[in-house]
Amino acid sequence: MRAGVDNFLHYMTVERGVSPNTLAAYRNDLYQLVDYLQTSGNGTGANGWSGVDEPALSSYLLGLHDRGYSDTTRARKVASTKSLFGFLVEEGIVATNPTANLSSPRVGRSLPEALSVDDVERLLAAGVDGSAPESLRDQAMLELLYASGMRVTELVSLNIADVDLGQRSVRCFGKGAKERLIPIHERAAEEVSIYLTEARPLMETGRSGRAIFLNRRGERLTRQGFWLILKGRAKRAGLNGKITPHTLRHSFATHLLRGGASLRHVQELLGHASITTTQVYTHLTDEHVRSEYDKAHPRAQ
Repeated sequence: MRAGVDNFLHYMTVERGVSPNTLAAYRNDLYQLVDYLQTSGNGTGANGWSGVDEPALSSYLLGLHDRGYSDTTRARKVASTKSLFGFLVEEGIVATNPTANLSSPRVGRSLPEALSVDDVERLLAAGVDGSAPESLRDQAMLELLYASGMRVTELVSLNIADVDLGQRSVRCFGKGAKERLIPIHERAAEEVSIYLTEARPLMETGRSGRAIFLNRRGERLTRQGFWLILKGRAKRAGLNGKITPHTLRHSFATHLLRGGASLRHVQELLGHASITTTQVYTHLTDEHVRSEYDKAHPRAQ
């Protein structure tokens, strides 16, 4: 069962860019859960996770309360458990999610962090050598990521046939292999076109296949490789500590909603199975509405 936790932790590191402290908290929480499940005889099935049900998890959480864990700690452990099982469901490791009805102590709500439009502009303008193949690739990736709101895994999994520059759209396969078609703006399409025409042919090798984005060895770029690229670009833009691979996805959603896009439209673009997942962004846009109101209303000055 720890192998499933380790795969989840790897996903959180590369896809979500969680901090070392957050990763350590996840590891401690989930290893503790595994120890309980195995000791209580709930870790059954081919992978150990398919035998875990809601009563087993409720019993585990009740035990935490009885042992004097604080509301904040228990809420974090509930969140860790829910995140893990969400991952296990999406990866096809378990068929149903036993955490769907688990309640958590109320300790406040954390919101996704989004860059301002100015910060995004700084990030996109912070290239090194615009003519080098790697620089053209990096610019194309960042423009495409912000234009589409794709997950990093979806970005690096793209093949050449998945991008239609004439129609300015990209086809990607999200969690659970769900396909969606995302429109992209002209600037992003231009940057991808420049990369495909001027840079990718110089990077291509016999190991490239049909992958769009290649590393220096001519192989498909990995999530880890993208994370290193983003960290370097963020540092040059002066955005240290403010950005992870998932930040551009948050920024994409927030900026669309603030610009007037409907929540349902943003849900479809992000590939969220449930609109409740997308609704977290409405809190960010509510803050924007309040700010604009305070600036504009004569009696709010």
